[in-house]
Amino acid sequence: MRSCEEAPRASPDFPALFLLLQLSATASGAVSMFASREVMEGCPLGQFPCGNMSVCLPQMLQCDGQRDCKNGADEEHCGDNSGWADIFDRTIIKKSDPEDLTDACSLQQYPESCDCTKTEVLCVGVHLRAVPLLSSNVTWLSLKSNDLRELPDHVFSKYADLQRLFLQNNSIHTVSSHAFTGLFKLRKLFLSQNYITSLKHGVFRDLHKLQWLVLDHNPLRNISHDTFFGLKSLTFLSMVNTSLMQLSKLSICHYMPLLSWLDFAENRIEVLNYSALMTCDGLTVLSLHDNKIETLPENTFQSLISLAELDLSCNMIADLPSNIFRSLKSLLKLNISHNTLLHIHAGHFDYLAQLESLVLEGIEIPDIQTKMFLPMRNLSHIYFKDFQYCSYAPHVRKCKPNTDGISSFEDLLANMVLRVSVWVMAFITCFGNLFVIGMRSCIRAENSLHAACIKVLCCADCLMGVYLFFLGVFDVKFRGEYNRNALLWMESVECRTIGFLAMLSSEVSVLLLAYLTLEKFLVIVFPFSYLRPGKLQTGLVLVSIWLLGFLIAAVPLLSDDLFGNYYGRNGVCFPLHSDRLEKPTAKGYSTGIFLGLNLLAFLVIVFCYSSMFYSIYKTGVNTDLRSRLHKDVAVANRFFFIVFSDALCWIPIFLVKILSLLEVEIPGTINSWVVIFVLPINSALNPILYTLTTSFFREQVELLLCRWQRSSSIIRDRKSLTSTTVYMEGSKHTFYHSKVFLPRLSVPDMDPRYG
Repeated sequence: MRSCEEAPRASPDFPALFLLLQLSATASGAVSMFASREVMEGCPLGQFPCGNMSVCLPQMLQCDGQRDCKNGADEEHCGDNSGWADIFDRTIIKKSDPEDLTDACSLQQYPESCDCTKTEVLCVGVHLRAVPLLSSNVTWLSLKSNDLRELPDHVFSKYADLQRLFLQNNSIHTVSSHAFTGLFKLRKLFLSQNYITSLKHGVFRDLHKLQWLVLDHNPLRNISHDTFFGLKSLTFLSMVNTSLMQLSKLSICHYMPLLSWLDFAENRIEVLNYSALMTCDGLTVLSLHDNKIETLPENTFQSLISLAELDLSCNMIADLPSNIFRSLKSLLKLNISHNTLLHIHAGHFDYLAQLESLVLEGIEIPDIQTKMFLPMRNLSHIYFKDFQYCSYAPHVRKCKPNTDGISSFEDLLANMVLRVSVWVMAFITCFGNLFVIGMRSCIRAENSLHAACIKVLCCADCLMGVYLFFLGVFDVKFRGEYNRNALLWMESVECRTIGFLAMLSSEVSVLLLAYLTLEKFLVIVFPFSYLRPGKLQTGLVLVSIWLLGFLIAAVPLLSDDLFGNYYGRNGVCFPLHSDRLEKPTAKGYSTGIFLGLNLLAFLVIVFCYSSMFYSIYKTGVNTDLRSRLHKDVAVANRFFFIVFSDALCWIPIFLVKILSLLEVEIPGTINSWVVIFVLPINSALNPILYTLTTSFFREQVELLLCRWQRSSSIIRDRKSLTSTTVYMEGSKHTFYHSKVFLPRLSVPDMDPRYG
């Protein structure tokens, strides 16, 4: 999901962009309308034709970067050229006079540091501190990137033929009220990237033919109601990133009846009065991107019958009147993304029959319905916060996003590696912990309390394997049609349950590891103290840890009003990543758990193992050097791997949480890898680190194997003896039986065993 800083909008840097769009607009201007109309021809809802072929492909395969149609039609016309980009298609570029083929300078006077072509002068970045002296017939003057500080009265008055004036990127603080006097033919004026704080009364009075006025990136704080007096021909006005707080109650178009492009992006506008746009019936583009607008009156856009693009993104709008777009019959592109909208009415878009592009990024739509978007039959591009919403706009060919990095249109786990790994990690985690529980139950422990703690730890870690197992089960269940079930899945009891299990497992595990570390710390660092937990104390600690873990995992389930859908914010049902739409209570709670409790437990583990190693090192100073080094290396290796496994698990989680709180955009793929691989690391390695690699456990296993081999040998010997005895008994029976029925023969002496 893009943030406000990354959201696309009309750019004020037009000279190069204008020419580029002119070359491409003719070919692309009608693309979106063509693509949306062909949707209904011969294909079921939710599928789109492969050009003129009789093959239909689902929405998820359109514009996904792979050619699924034989003719490649599914990857054609994917660009969103709606709105302002399409408007350039209507502009005609005037060709130069074919007889005028010379580029020689026609001016008698201009600075040597500047370049001159015909009647055009370019003085870019030549450190000018004042407007230079020029011949009066100059028509194009660029003074960009110089050191101009002010524009005094009548500074341009003798250049009556001037048509374009570029003053960007200077240090202009002051513009006198008569600075532009006499420029009756001026058509384009650029004053962006300066330090202008105010515009005086009637400063533009003589600019009767001005079409473009660019004032972006100036600290303008207020504009007089008659500032734009005289701008009868103005078609484009850009005031991006100024400090405007409120638009004048008098209509902006009162003095600019031909205004067609109005850009007030990145200001501080809080109030947009109804009268501000009253007479702007020729306006085609209106950008109010990144302001502080909270409310809009229902009739705000009533006069904008020609408006083609409206950008209200990145404001603080909490509610839109149901009929606010009623008059916008010509609207092609609407962007209301990244607002605090609490509700979108079912009929909000009923009147936007011509709309081709709708941007709703960053907006939760809890009661989303298919009928919200069906009236927009020409809609070809739609942008949601979550890709799961795309299933409610099946008639739209291009829907974004098509994945959150974790899940996709088709699968709960979008990546094949993840789909396989979730089963592998589930098996390793469950088998390892169950094996240790079984073995420790068979082997008599040297420290029964410590063994009980390890078995409890294995039970907690085994829950992580159960979580991964069910995640794999539901991935298989939704395979190929996840998008139809995504919202229901994330709001389901099953999703909340496995999320609860994952949280319970991780919290009980980290608390138990901290407790076991503290216990070992007391034994090694303070060997002669009496700070040893008894059977009762150990039982109370274990019960308390499980109760605390249960409470930590269960509290977010108690109130949807406070926590929202805490576990169902993604397909893997784990609340790791925070976003700007997360409820403050939920964000504070998860921050307290991951960056408070868990970080503290991790620091305790690191500190205790460092202290234990230092204590062991000091104790062995007086022993034999070779044996001491061998012992120190063994202890260091063991402690290092214990701390390293904890660091592998928790440091990435801490980083992801911190970055998400700083509103850094984190790809969903990172979250999925963290949940599938990083989070279960401790659960999978704990059986190895705390049981399988310990010398006592190895000795006990070897002893158990020896006993088993001895008992097996005894059993085999007994079986052999038994079979031999049975054989002898059978032989005796045969011998006596022979004496009765056979002739008497001379038999040699028999072995005593046979009697």
